This record gives sequence, C-alpha cells and structure tokens, in this order.
Amino acid sequence: MDLDVLLTRIKPGNDAETEAALKEFNELNLTMFQFDPAYEENRKKLCEAVFVVLDKGASISCQVRCLEALRILSRDKNILAPVTTKQNMEILMKKAKLDPETKALGAAADFPVIVEALKCLCNIVFNSPIAQKLSLELNFVNGLCNVLEICMNHNPVNDIRCFDLRLLFLLTLLHTDIRPKLKHELQGLHLLTKTMESVLNIQWAKKYQTVTRENAPAIPMQETDCTIEALKALFNVTLDSYTVRSEIEAHQFRHLVSILRHILLSRGPSELKTEELHSNTINLLSNIPICCMDAITCSTMTEMAASKNEPDMLAIQRILIFMEKRIDKGSGFREGLTPVLSLLTECSRGHRSIRKYLKAVVLPPLKDVSNRPEVGSTLRNKLVRLMTNVDLGVKQTAAEFLFVLCKERVDNLLKYTGYGNAAGLLAARGLLAGGRGERWYSDDEDTDTEEYLQAKPNINLITGHVEEPSPNPLDEMTEEQKDQEAMKLVNMFDKLARENIIKPMAVRSDGTMAPLEEAVRYTEMAEQDSSDSD
Repeated sequence: MDLDVLLTRIKPGNDAETEAALKEFNELNLTMFQFDPAYEENRKKLCEAVFVVLDKGASISCQVRCLEALRILSRDKNILAPVTTKQNMEILMKKAKLDPETKALGAAADFPVIVEALKCLCNIVFNSPIAQKLSLELNFVNGLCNVLEICMNHNPVNDIRCFDLRLLFLLTLLHTDIRPKLKHELQGLHLLTKTMESVLNIQWAKKYQTVTRENAPAIPMQETDCTIEALKALFNVTLDSYTVRSEIEAHQFRHLVSILRHILLSRGPSELKTEELHSNTINLLSNIPICCMDAITCSTMTEMAASKNEPDMLAIQRILIFMEKRIDKGSGFREGLTPVLSLLTECSRGHRSIRKYLKAVVLPPLKDVSNRPEVGSTLRNKLVRLMTNVDLGVKQTAAEFLFVLCKERVDNLLKYTGYGNAAGLLAARGLLAGGRGERWYSDDEDTDTEEYLQAKPNINLITGHVEEPSPNPLDEMTEEQKDQEAMKLVNMFDKLARENIIKPMAVRSDGTMAPLEEAVRYTEMAEQDSSDSD
C-alpha cells in the first residue's frame, strides 16, 4: 500500500475518508511484525497524522481505526519517537480512561476505544524506554487501579480488564520500585484478588472455601486470559512476601490462596490454556508466605473429608499431576519445573499434613528393590533421575524435595535413592557421614514392608537396589598379581593428582568433604584432642 497516498487521505474532520483509508491499511498489515526500513519516515508521519486525528476529535468508529493502526505501527521500535512524547501519551491515557480522577467508563459504545488504547499502551511501553519513564511521570499505575475499581460495577468489561492488567504487569515488571506502592499504598493485593474473584464469578461456601463443582464447565477463553494477566500482575506484587505484617494481611493471603485453589481445580478452554493457567497459579503460590498455605487444603468438594474435618489434598494432587507432566516433557526444567518443586518442598516443610500426603504418593513403602531407584516410570523414579540432572538448580531442587519428604534424615533418603544419587546433596549439606538436617520433624510412623526388610541385607547402598552376586576377579589372582594391580591403580591416581586432573578428597568426621591431606590432619588432631582429654 502506498503510504504517501494514504497520508493524503487522513485528515481531521473527515472521519469517513480517514476511517476507510485506515481500515484498508489495518487489514493489509494485521499480521505484520517486520517492517521495511525504506518506509520508516512515512510510518513516522502516519503515526503523527493518527495522533492529530485522535486529538482533534473523531467518531467512535474512526477512533477505533486510528488506534488499531497505531497498535500495528507501534510494533516497530524504530518509529516510536513521535509516539513517545508527553502530549501523545496523555492522548492515549485519556482514551484509555487512565486519569485517576475518572469516575466512569462511559457508554458501552466507548469500550472498544478504551480496549484499543490499552493495547497501544502495552505495545508502546514494552518497546520504548522513553515511554516507560513517561508512564511513571504520568502515574499510569494509579489510573490502572482506578479502572479496575470501576470495572467491579460493570459486567461486559473483561476485555478492558485484561489489557488493563497486562499493562499493570508490564509496569511492575519494568519498574520494580513501584511494587511496594502498588501493594501497600494502592492496596494492590486486595484489588487484584477482588478483580480475579469478580472475573471468575467465585461464590463462597464459607471462609476460605469456594463453591467448586466436580464437573464444572471450562472457564471461557476471555475469562481465562484475564485471570492469567491478573495472576502475572499479582506475582510481581507479592514478590518477597516471605512474612505477613498483620492479621489483615494474613487474611488477604489466605483469601487469595483459596481462589488459587479454585483455579487449580478448574480447567481452561483448551489443554494448553489450562496448563498456562495452572503454571501461573503455581508461580504465584510460590510467593505466598508458607504460614498462609493452610488454606489450600480447606475442603469443599470431598464431603467425607469435610465431615471429618480432615485436610482436602485435591489441590495438592493437581499440583503433583502438573509437576509430573512437566517432568515427562523432558525439557525446560529450570523454568517449568523448579517453581513447582520449590513450592511442594516449602509446603512439606511448613505443613505436616501436606508432607505426609506427598510422602505417601511420591515415596510409598518400598517392596520391589530389584531395580535401581532411577529406573522405572513411577514419580519416585522420575524424581531420582532428576537428582543427577546436568542443570545444577534442577538437581538441587529435586534432591531437596525428596530430602524433606524423608524428614531430612540421611538414612531415609538413602533408602529411597541410593548413596550415588544422593551424594551431591549430602556433600553440599555436610551430611556425607550420615545424620539429619537442622530442621526438626515429628516422629510419625515410617514402617518398612516385609519385602523390603527381607531384601535389606542384600541391597547395595551405593546403587540402592539388590544386585546379583558377581564373581570377584581377585579370587583368581595370586598375591603378586594383586600387588601389581594395586600399584597400577596407585600410579594412575598419583599421575592424575599431579596433573591436577583430579584432587583426592576424603570425608571428615563432621560429614563435610576436604582434600585428603587436610582430612587426615583433621582426623589426627581430633584423635590427639581425644587422647589429651583422656
């Protein structure tokens, strides 16, 4: 399309011609993301022309076409100079109703203008550092919170809320210093939680218990997208929320956890959307102070559990299913798997009932120990395989999770994983000599099966399974041959050590690793101290 001709057709006061020209441009460039550098100046002029029309006033339909064109043009970072002026940003703020003094959104006919203006601002703020600074100067966050407050009293506004929340997420992502202001001064935690509650139309059975039906219909696409944006914004707002400052804040977090539990028990319009929804929910749960996570086990669907006042682990079960799916994917472990593993680890540390449930599912009593712990298709096998993953973060997180399920007792961990798989964690924690972690756990039952007790004497502690006895090659050697093989081995290790390829290490009496010479001196000194005291 000839941009020179297009520019002659866009004039303030001629809405019909402007609208027709921009409609043609928008349809041709709807999916355009890579622009020809040769026409960069023309696209800048088109941006300026569009802003003139918006500033002078035009019909609703003409404004929508102008904003659609601006949204397409704002994908090009190189032409944002005419857009990112204070005057133009104020024009978009006005169209998006981001003035904090705004009391109403206007008639429903105006809603498409608000949505398109928010979409433009999302693109511009994302692509332009200048716009990011202006967003602070023009106090976008206050305006966005004001729009969310107004939307509480309207029904068909989820498209407005969706892009309002997206822009709020972008601002809190790009400007970390506004998060405390949003959380405390603007009551962002409460506002975003109420927004999500309104979007999902949540009803309450009692305190911290939502009304959830087993065969409830899927959440519609628009509501799903809006919820995802709210979850992402809440994630930024709740970062570093390790403790609660008051009873009111504790209530707000428990109220939020109840809604997140509701989402985990719901499904989106497709499998991919459900995974995205649950992924963002789990990420947010990782920010919740652990003392408030008890709300995730409040029973609503399991009547028997409710009648016995027992914790309902259905949401925890959904998190486990999500985790296993991520493991089965076999890629992107650091981003996709570590948040859910960390969440389950902290829940197990902080809540005995959750740990007992996870232990029963992940590490059930051992019966068949004929295979290595990492061989098989059970959740335990998959997690043990992660203990030797090449990604250090994944390896540590998986090992820590299993260690906590074993109540941080080395003997319990070795029983389920074998010494070889657990060596990395034990070395890092200074527990190679055995013992337990620093945290104390209740001494609840941890019984072994008869099958395990019978096989226990024959289990190889390194591999964690019963091995078939193999012939000892030394049995057929003479004493002279044994001495020769031993010297070969010594010489090989000596060469590797002298060339700094390996460094001989030993376990000190406190369970930590140290160079061999240092460990020997440490042991001799300990023995000397012991003899002196005697």
